[in-house]
Amino acid sequence: MNLQQLRYLNEIVRRGLNISDAAAALYTSQPGISKQVKLLEEELGIEIFVRNGKRIVALTEPGKTILDIAQRILHESDNLKQVGQEFQAQDSGNLILAATHTQARYVLPPVVKQFIKRYPKVKLGLHQGNPTQIAEQVLNREADIAIATESLMLYEGLVTLPCYDWHHCVVVPPKHPLLEIKKLTLAKLAEYPIITYDFAFSGRSKIDQAFASADIEPNIALTAIDADVIKTYVELGLGVGILAELAFIPERDRHLRKIEASHLFKANTTRIAIRKNEYLRGYTYDFIELFAPHLTRDAVAKAMHINL
Repeated sequence: MNLQQLRYLNEIVRRGLNISDAAAALYTSQPGISKQVKLLEEELGIEIFVRNGKRIVALTEPGKTILDIAQRILHESDNLKQVGQEFQAQDSGNLILAATHTQARYVLPPVVKQFIKRYPKVKLGLHQGNPTQIAEQVLNREADIAIATESLMLYEGLVTLPCYDWHHCVVVPPKHPLLEIKKLTLAKLAEYPIITYDFAFSGRSKIDQAFASADIEPNIALTAIDADVIKTYVELGLGVGILAELAFIPERDRHLRKIEASHLFKANTTRIAIRKNEYLRGYTYDFIELFAPHLTRDAVAKAMHINL
């Protein structure tokens, strides 16, 4: 038994039991993978996969247990490599961030700037996607950290830590009738076409919950995955926008006006997510603390059940 065999097993499952896709992903041959899996089965004395002819169709019951153990072994193997890298080169390496557009566009830039200044030898990567996509990227080891508001807590393989709370605001063109109202209401807001986030993004569920609780049906005229698109269409006069307050920058958004709406929609919490039982490089702890100062190394390590 060797780690390569375990990697083959894991990749076959990751690729939907398609050996050809697994071989392509690992830059090897299909016969080579098949041979190694058979050798592993012979050594263990059980069948890991259910086969229909030459085609793999499912994991056997013992195969599921073996996969779980194999994934833990591979995970710890990666941790060992991280430990070696930590002590060989403490200020260099790679850090891949996965974030939603709002985080990448409006929150991360000053943090990234500080981090690069502190760790110029660390290669930083930034992936954007919806909360589900970025959570899966971290679980699949395609990214090290996920940052989003929605969905991250739904994944058992992730440790999620609260970073900060934020509210939605309403944006309208200058001289819009809503600007004359002293305190905006949901009923008044619902009189106009609304442009806001797609359901998976930036606290959209809190918007829907507010209208549902008030038994009001909003006219959602257009949805988008990022605030810049929402603001563009509001500027065109196609409706009023509901977006994350942190995405409205007065000096940049001079053609729009912001209306306070924290009394209409519940607060949202942006969270950071990392894989459970992961060995984190020192600079990863520092990045997390730069992003959320209360998430010190001790606090993160305690949440991950790691003894410093």
